[in-house]
Amino acid sequence: MYLDHAATTPLRPEALAAMLPFLTERFGNPSGSHALARAARLAVDDARDSVAGHLGCQADEVVFTGSGTEADNLAVLGAHRVVGGSVVCSAVEHHAVLRACQSVGGRTVAVDSAGVIDLDALSDALAPGVGVVSVMLANNEVGTVQPLAEVVGLVRRRAPGAVVHTDAIAAVPWLDVAAATGSADLVSVSGHKFGGPKGVGILVVRRGTRLEPVLHGGAQEHGRRPGTHDVAGIVGCAAALTAAMDNRESDVSRVEALRDRLAAGLTAIDGVEQTVGPSDDHSKVAGSCHLLVEGVDQEELLLLADDAGICASAGAACASGALEPSHVLLALGLSADRARSAVRFSLGTTTTDADIDSALAVIPKVIEQLRR
Repeated sequence: MYLDHAATTPLRPEALAAMLPFLTERFGNPSGSHALARAARLAVDDARDSVAGHLGCQADEVVFTGSGTEADNLAVLGAHRVVGGSVVCSAVEHHAVLRACQSVGGRTVAVDSAGVIDLDALSDALAPGVGVVSVMLANNEVGTVQPLAEVVGLVRRRAPGAVVHTDAIAAVPWLDVAAATGSADLVSVSGHKFGGPKGVGILVVRRGTRLEPVLHGGAQEHGRRPGTHDVAGIVGCAAALTAAMDNRESDVSRVEALRDRLAAGLTAIDGVEQTVGPSDDHSKVAGSCHLLVEGVDQEELLLLADDAGICASAGAACASGALEPSHVLLALGLSADRARSAVRFSLGTTTTDADIDSALAVIPKVIEQLRR
């Protein structure tokens, strides 16, 4: 039973079908001029148009990258190279943003116990000298949705020259990303988080937003991201995004009900609680069930769960195996010991009632075994 969709998702059938021709006979390089190359370029252009429609931007604002991490780095560092000034991000950003920010001497802004950015602290951090502000739309570990429109409005008032970036990678399957990110200058997404292939990211660069490349080479992507296009990956990513958007409302309703059933069953166990539960004060993406399990080490729980056929995680896949507790959980105010008891079950479009039944049968027994 796969309950680690926040790490990566199964490839959608629509994506695979779209990719196959470009993995075989339609192998041309879209930067060339002959017939095979022109066919490849047309496929990339069609994918760009499709992605733009779903993300609420113009086709020439879509930049294809090699990953969500690259899209985040290009946004933060590429904007900083042009705009200058200081960089500000929330304390719960993915490492792709957090470490890019830290690499240029940036600062982080605190969040509350649910992971929502402290707008007063953000206001204090903003000044005319701030050049880039990055606040994610939804957190990849605990699922909290940020008040992005309020963040952007605050930046426009307090640091009107700053470029605003949002990492929307964890949000695409669950939220209307086009509406939620419409006021941001830069928006990152990643194909493998919504049923597309790994190795394809997207950065929306709104018209008028200045950006320098962080890689150097050819003139692809209007000079913003050099390198030969992964045509099959781009086409598959666009097809997956279309499928995700077409089914988003029904998927959210179904998965949210499954998530709530899983959370209710596991939090009925003494000493198990949701790290961040749904609340009137904030929202949370439908697929996120992040728990604190008192008296249990997360790695031992995950190992026994895996032995029983259940795939889950301790947090961000990029930090798997790290000795330090999650920076996200520490930012929420948890102690290092409590952070090490956290387990992330993340549901997706392929999650079934039977998967939840299995988890509710296995996980309580695993917890009981470890506590004994």
